[in-house]
Amino acid sequence: MRLLEMRGVGKSFFGVRVLTGVDLDVEAGQVHAVVGENGAGKSTLMKILAGVHVPDAGTIAIDGKPVAFGHPLDAQRSGVAIIYQEFNLLPERSVAENVFLGREPVRRGLVDRAKMEAETERLLSGLGETSFGARDAVRRLSVAQQQVVEIVKALSVDARIIVMDEPTASLAEHEVELLYSLIHRLRERGIAILYISHRMREVFDLSQRVTVLKDGTRVTTVATSDVGPAELVKLMVGRELNDYFPPRATPAEIGEVRLSVHGGGNEKLSGIDLELRAGEIVGVAGLQGSGRTELAKAIFGAEPFVSGEMTPRRPRTVRQAVAAGIGLVTEDRKAEGLALRQSAGDNALLVARTSAARTPTGRASRSGLRTLLESVRLSPPDPEREVRYLSGGNQQKVVLAKWMTVNPKVLLFDEPTRGVDVGAKAAIHDLMRQFARNGMAIMMISSELPELIGMSDRIIVMRDGRIAGELPAGVSEEAIMHVAASEEAA
Repeated sequence: MRLLEMRGVGKSFFGVRVLTGVDLDVEAGQVHAVVGENGAGKSTLMKILAGVHVPDAGTIAIDGKPVAFGHPLDAQRSGVAIIYQEFNLLPERSVAENVFLGREPVRRGLVDRAKMEAETERLLSGLGETSFGARDAVRRLSVAQQQVVEIVKALSVDARIIVMDEPTASLAEHEVELLYSLIHRLRERGIAILYISHRMREVFDLSQRVTVLKDGTRVTTVATSDVGPAELVKLMVGRELNDYFPPRATPAEIGEVRLSVHGGGNEKLSGIDLELRAGEIVGVAGLQGSGRTELAKAIFGAEPFVSGEMTPRRPRTVRQAVAAGIGLVTEDRKAEGLALRQSAGDNALLVARTSAARTPTGRASRSGLRTLLESVRLSPPDPEREVRYLSGGNQQKVVLAKWMTVNPKVLLFDEPTRGVDVGAKAAIHDLMRQFARNGMAIMMISSELPELIGMSDRIIVMRDGRIAGELPAGVSEEAIMHVAASEEAA
């Protein structure tokens, strides 16, 4: 049964056309993926459906009946809910209080907490969720559990159409399986899911149909089973991507040791033995909480090693790490990597301006900024454009430019392509390999196993704050997960 029909939807902002004549149909009990590069119009289309934006043109019908949404509450009353990539939860309140926020049941003039908590428990039970309850504070929940709360919020208003915007962006690999099972349960209830993701594997694992948007128009809608990953990527970016990843380093391209750690430890890590060599990309795998990010922060002096030996000398501070030629591309570029209200040029100069111990290259000068931004393939390479207005992929390229001003010997990447579209992913992967070929040693943490396997010259696997094993290039996902999860793995 066709549950949702959007016809000829158009939208402009300040005279700039963002969507033009977009059609979208969704059936009950179906996962319909919406894909495209950043800026293709996916989020705008979904916000129109959710009542955040009012379309300039086109119609929306649910169950064959025309609807018009001037406010998110209008969409909610018609059974539409949207779960954003950044959750809309109050961390200090309980699960039940978040689920019924603004809709609290009342008895004798007071909030009926017993009813609210009982209904929340019923909804959680219906999803098979038993790891937390209605009274638990949201701040104590994992990211995956918070996502469950968002889904329960949607179910509490009888949502029949749920939009999920990059739902796995902040999830570890094992938590993605939980989301998969939740989506299957929602489908069994006849709920339609619009699924926005840059991750091809999820699109093909979960969706029955897929719509491709490009430059604000619909390129095609097809059954997912009728298209392959390479063809879908070509539809999205308008060109062939014959290989998802650049060629790995040859033995001749791998040079001297740039960084070594022997017996490194701190409050969260122990017994770390690691070498990073010029010309190679070393992948770091592991489940959430395994110590991957903590390893990068220890090397970078943000949460420094307190024991063991390290060459260059163990940094006690970030400033010392930068002076020693070590850089870190953080997991959360918006919170930790960029000054969003400053220009691309000012962001590119952040490290050079604050690094007293290392001599900035000519790229750090104002005159060299455009050349620098061109070298990291920023589009457009405008030093004056505020970073907050750039796509996720372009923001990540500005972060790379920031480190290129001081030419680090070792560059650590934590989730280098999180929230980045397929075209920008390919560009970032190419840049990483280019950096390695220019003599840099690279360590790359990623929750995407295909990315780890495709990019790494070797892979170390973290477990419980230790290095549980090392695997060669091209190893299988199963082999990585065995080491990451098995207590017997060595």
